[in-house]
Amino acid sequence: MKRFLMARSWIALATLLSILATTRVARATDPDPWFGQDKALHFGVSAAIASGTYAVMSTQCKARYPPLLIGGGLALAIGGAKEGLDSIGFGDPSWKDFTWDVIGTVVGLGIAWGLDLAINGVGPQAPLFATPAP
Repeated sequence: MKRFLMARSWIALATLLSILATTRVARATDPDPWFGQDKALHFGVSAAIASGTYAVMSTQCKARYPPLLIGGGLALAIGGAKEGLDSIGFGDPSWKDFTWDVIGTVVGLGIAWGLDLAINGVGPQAPLFATPAP
């Protein structure tokens, strides 16, 4: 029951952040508002990449830290590459966009890791971060 409640709390937090990101009205004079549709896209795509990569990598790794590192690294690399392309003329670069990439990455990893802990538990065969004992 405790695992189920923990998983639900992570999902509720992600849902709340998604709603806040998409419903806040920006000032008309701000060309790059903190809460706009593009920020919600940055958040959502980064969360999906990070959590999806964690899910796939967790089937390939015995320890929990490699999926966290790979999922976070991939999501941030893609977000950084997108902003890099924007800065050389393929769009409008924005550090606010990348900030939402970071927030989405953290939330996505938190949800994936929380679900992993809720489903598989913590013990000698499934430690929080370390490689399981032989």
